[in-house]
Amino acid sequence: MIATAFLALGLVLIVEGLAYVLAPSLVEQLLAMLRAMPEAQRRNLGLFALAFGVLLVWIAKTLGA
Repeated sequence: MIATAFLALGLVLIVEGLAYVLAPSLVEQLLAMLRAMPEAQRRNLGLFALAFGVLLVWIAKTLGA
């Protein structure tokens, strides 16, 4: 279980790091767009990302079982 958690965290850090390495100016633009959004809209975006992530993990676990 702990190995799976480390694997998941490592994959997240790889994806996050790639964004900064490959397109740092795009990250700046994205942050500016996020700052311009109302807080409620950012919260809804985060909720959607969370739900989508849970769905992906569920699908991966179901296919792997």
